[in-house]
Formats: sequence, C-alpha cells, structure tokens
Amino acid sequence: MLGSLIRGLIRDQIKLATARWNFRRIFPWSRPPRVAFVAATRLTQDDFWTDSALGVSLQRIKGDARVDLHLSFENASGLPEVYNRALTSCVNADIVVFLHDDVWLVDERLLEKLEAALARFDVVGVAGNVRRVAAQPAWAFSCISNSEFVWDHDYLSGAVHHGNPGGHELSSFGPAPARCELLDGVFLACRRRELVRREVGFDERFAFHFYDLDFCRSARQAGLKLGTWPIDLVHQSQGAFGSPGWIQAYEVYLGKWKQ
Repeated sequence: MLGSLIRGLIRDQIKLATARWNFRRIFPWSRPPRVAFVAATRLTQDDFWTDSALGVSLQRIKGDARVDLHLSFENASGLPEVYNRALTSCVNADIVVFLHDDVWLVDERLLEKLEAALARFDVVGVAGNVRRVAAQPAWAFSCISNSEFVWDHDYLSGAVHHGNPGGHELSSFGPAPARCELLDGVFLACRRRELVRREVGFDERFAFHFYDLDFCRSARQAGLKLGTWPIDLVHQSQGAFGSPGWIQAYEVYLGKWKQ
C-alpha cells in the first residue's frame, strides 16, 4: 500500500512538473510579464507628457517595473514604421501594446487585465468584429451602401468610451471577451514572441488608415488568435472614415487582399 502511495505521489509530481513546463513554454512569463507601450505623437517630448491624453495617463504607470515605453516624439513617420521599429527593439517585452496618443488609459487594473487577456489570445483589442466579409471598409462596418457606412451590429464585440475622462459616452458594440477576425487599431496588445515567431508585422504602405485591418488579416493568416477584452479607455477621436486619405488607403487595401 505504501508503495502504491509513493508511486501515486511520483505520478502527481510528474504531472505537475509537466504542467509547469507547458505553461512556461506557451506563456514564457512565470514572473509578471513586461509590457511595452508603443505610440507615436507629433508633439514634442515635453508637450506629450502635459498635453496629450496618452502622456497624461501614462504618468500613473510609467514608473512600474513591469512597464517599458517606446515613444516616438515629433513623429512624421507612418504608424506601421514606428510600430515595426519598436517590435524589433523591445526584446525584453512579453506584451507589446500599440496605441494612439489620443487615448486615455483609465483602467486601474490595466496590467493585470493584459496578462489575463494575452493568456487567452495572441492579439487583443477593446473592440472588434467576430467575422470578416469581402471589401469590408472597417472593422465595425459590413459595406458601403448609397454612400453610407453600414454597421455590422450583429457581429461586433467590445466597447470604447469617446470624449474625455471628465465627460464621455460609451459605445458598446457587443459581448466581450470574444474571438474576433478584426480589431480596432486604437489599442492592440500582442504577445511579442508570437508575432516574431510567425513573422507578423505592420505593412508600411498604410501610413494610418487600414493598417489595423491589414495587421489583423496578416495575424489571422499566420494562425494567431485575436480577441476583445473589457479594458477601460477613452478615445478622443471618432475616426476619419471617407476622407481622401482613407479612400486612397482603402484602394491599396483592396488591391493587396483582393477582397
């Protein structure tokens, strides 16, 4: 009986060791993950920290030992170029967060939520679409009809606040977390190791518009899992759908993907 008990304990220890090894292999941070926040701004460094939504809200976490900042000041490059440079240089980061400088990070549990979200998905956003259709003009729309953008309401997930922390409106799109095909580029958190391993980056033909849809499609094509997560942030902008720059990028996007 004692021998049987010992054999059982040994089997349990082997199972536990195997489980730990698999966890570390799949999720290499047994320590708290290091998180790199990547953003570009046209502002000077001094003005960024005092005048931009992101700069002001990063003040709360920039001293955290888990946090690295990769910020491009007085930037004149397209976001994909900035993001690709950071993806190459932030070699110590487990999680990389690509976001716009007009975003207020108001979630008090942001770092903990990122760790939970990236244990489930490879790429995480705050809003997205669980499906993709041909010639889709944005993650939130299914098509353009009679010069109007048609919302894809039944397939949307997540939520985004718009305005300022002192006064904002919530755009609630649908249940989250949810596995998605497309995500809003305002906030994209990624497992850096998986992006590098699958050779997924940002197409620098898209200076701004459509870089997020293109990135999501590249990630899905490489087999990565995309999803939404309930992370509180406030976005100052509503977007520039239909502008000349947007139309030009849409043509490039359709030319690349054919649908």
